[in-house]
Amino acid sequence: MKFISWNVNGLRACVQKGFLDFFREADADFFCIQETKLQEGQIALDLPGGYQAYWNYAQKKGYSGTAIFTRHTPLSAVNGIGIEEHDQEGRVITLEYEGFYLVTCYTPNSQNELARLPYRMEWEDAMLGYLDALNAKKPVVFCGDLNVAHQEIDLKNPKTNRKNAGFTDEEREKFSRLLAHGYVDTFRYFYPDTEQIYSWWSYRFKAREKNAGWRIDYFIVSEELKEYLGGAKIHTNILGSDHCPVELGLNL
Repeated sequence: MKFISWNVNGLRACVQKGFLDFFREADADFFCIQETKLQEGQIALDLPGGYQAYWNYAQKKGYSGTAIFTRHTPLSAVNGIGIEEHDQEGRVITLEYEGFYLVTCYTPNSQNELARLPYRMEWEDAMLGYLDALNAKKPVVFCGDLNVAHQEIDLKNPKTNRKNAGFTDEEREKFSRLLAHGYVDTFRYFYPDTEQIYSWWSYRFKAREKNAGWRIDYFIVSEELKEYLGGAKIHTNILGSDHCPVELGLNL
């Protein structure tokens, strides 16, 4: 099975920049997107046949939002994590299948001057509790823009970004705790020491041209799925957003 995750930074804009070309080329079983930035009825996507679409919209217009396009009918589909204060921004979709849960997530950004870091910490605790509750029933495939570069190897300039959103000690510790709860960062599983492979670049300072990026988009899986891992990729050549798509292969 092939899984793709991509923060499109506005789906309507991304469609104008080749989204559907990559979608067709990827030919994925599951295609998860974050930061759709739209409401119901604001886009008519010409997807190839056989895909079902699941959407979660933010209450605030033009903000956040997630979607999953899948060839496989789920047993159930749930938006949010069941906690009202965390379910206003369309950030999580969960599809249940016989052998696993698929969860796509757009983690809140801690913002300039870490204005939203306290909320982010609450979110991280709630999200881990949600994932652990799912994982107690069946394995989890967790993907999306998690808005954190875990280790220094995961961004170009770790020293100058030490106290910036996405690379604070607090955010990195929450990610370490996630892994300690029995989850695997699939890209690092296959490429433990690979440097200079990123999934997000600022639109400023020609960052992508210089490959001054961050790896903040992930596929995380339950430990018990490790034996089924078939490969992980980061499609750094795909444009259309300030993020690029990430991929997971699972032999299920």
